[in-house]
Amino acid sequence: MLDKKRILKKLDETMRYVEELEELTPQTFREYEDSLKTRRSCERTLQMVIESVLDVINMLVSGLELGLPSDEEEMIARLLKKNILSKEMGKKLMGMKSTRNFLVHKYGEVKDELIFDNLKDNLGDFELFRKEVVGFLKSK
Repeated sequence: MLDKKRILKKLDETMRYVEELEELTPQTFREYEDSLKTRRSCERTLQMVIESVLDVINMLVSGLELGLPSDEEEMIARLLKKNILSKEMGKKLMGMKSTRNFLVHKYGEVKDELIFDNLKDNLGDFELFRKEVVGFLKSK
């Protein structure tokens, strides 16, 4: 059974992380690069916001009883197949997942420019995700 209240609560948490990232992210790459503390704070918060999105995806797949996917890619694919999320959002989610995996598993090799670009250019994707999920929940 779809737990709309729980999903909405997790979406609120997601957007709080985004707000934190907006406050944490410096205006220039130079400022970002010069502060290890800022870089690590941004990286960890970005990881948390992406994990929050993946939690919402998991709640949707589970609540809609779409089976037991073997991994996050399959969860996203199942939501796309049921037209719960747009294809464009599916591509964005795959990018988010890749970024999170890179942060978690290749921490020592993080490319600061790529993370900074994500912070400056892609934070709006989280709001788009929230809107798609909320739109779907309203239709149910």
